[in-house]
Amino acid sequence: MIAKPHFEVVTGILVSGNRVLVTQRLKNAHMGGLWEFPGGKREAGESEHEALKRELREELGVEVEVGACLHRESYTYPQRVVDLAFFLCALPPDAEPCPLQASQMKWVVGDQLDPADFPPANRVVLEKIARMK
Repeated sequence: MIAKPHFEVVTGILVSGNRVLVTQRLKNAHMGGLWEFPGGKREAGESEHEALKRELREELGVEVEVGACLHRESYTYPQRVVDLAFFLCALPPDAEPCPLQASQMKWVVGDQLDPADFPPANRVVLEKIARMK
């Protein structure tokens, strides 16, 4: 049996009041058109925090402070395996994120995130975010 590609992914949960920032995957990407929390693959030699800071700089054009890990999930898709780490992140007060590598972005109240709009690997963390106050 051929092993599936395996990816380590770091993801930022950016919170403002009772809202979280989500981005929409580009149409031509794996699971294109779905919403997700910004982040990406960890590169060799990077810590999770370093990778997440780099990814959010590349994807949103902002510097963040990476906080606690909210959730870890290993998920097997038909084509790949992903190990996800979801970190709470803080934006500086004057930061203005822009969707540099996404179709669009929006701030959404945490308990109004629809799991059907997200990749299956995000379902458990969505439940945790919905319970955050």
